[in-house]
Amino acid sequence: MIGKGTSISYTGACMGYGWNEEKDAKVVYREHLSGNNPKEITQEFKIIQSQNQRCEKNTLSFILSPTIKDGQELKDKQLTEITARFIKEMKLQERQAIAFVHRDKQHVHVHLYVNRIGFDGTAYKDNFIGKRSQLAAEKVAKDLGLTTVREVQEEKKNELQHIRSEIKRIHEKVLESMPRSFDQYINHMQRNQVRVQPYINKQGQLQGFRFEYKGHELKGSAVHRSMSAGKISRQIEFDRNTTRKMVENKTVALAGKTLGLSPNITTALAKKAVKIALKKVKDIGMGI
Repeated sequence: MIGKGTSISYTGACMGYGWNEEKDAKVVYREHLSGNNPKEITQEFKIIQSQNQRCEKNTLSFILSPTIKDGQELKDKQLTEITARFIKEMKLQERQAIAFVHRDKQHVHVHLYVNRIGFDGTAYKDNFIGKRSQLAAEKVAKDLGLTTVREVQEEKKNELQHIRSEIKRIHEKVLESMPRSFDQYINHMQRNQVRVQPYINKQGQLQGFRFEYKGHELKGSAVHRSMSAGKISRQIEFDRNTTRKMVENKTVALAGKTLGLSPNITTALAKKAVKIALKKVKDIGMGI
């Protein structure tokens, strides 16, 4: 479960959003309030807030988001308990508060609004409220046996690592076919379900590549350090003349267009040109 929190000044608008029937909203928590609509609730908040004119952001807004799987299984009674525990963790008991569950989307979530001004007129300290909300939601989730943020992050990390490994494996497989141009490389990757998108910088130069695979998009260097644009340039089997022309003109033909080359790719190709030239000299010396 993820918890987000912030201080706001637009209480009425948020109440209207929270209590939106089009979003299948339903009250799952209420404390020290009797109103039956957003306008009445907002007015009750304002009565208490009038005791502290210096505090402008006088309402606390929170979103509690269980994972999709957990949310589908949670009943209103359980969401009420989650909200109550969260309020206790945030030390916001004995304040006006109301929470709504939204079930209009696959991801069930709770919108919680708490009066930042207490009955004694003092304002709740909201420093680091975002981080504190995360930690409170993490503890509540752990106590109730729900999926925590760390578990979600670990799962995503493992999934992303698998995606990186798959893209790199396909990249290495494609290079074995010895593509002789960027276009050939991109087409071969596409045949293996990896979409390669050239990244063009503000100067109109080819700067790098982004890789899309199974709903994930990563730049080359984020997949693996061997997949930066410069290193890919050195692995493509450009012939001697093509390499020399690209270095001299600092351009490349790609997808029917002529693009400028960024300095890092130009440098990589220059090194490749030198390597090709040295190989040719060596071959001539050996009588090949």
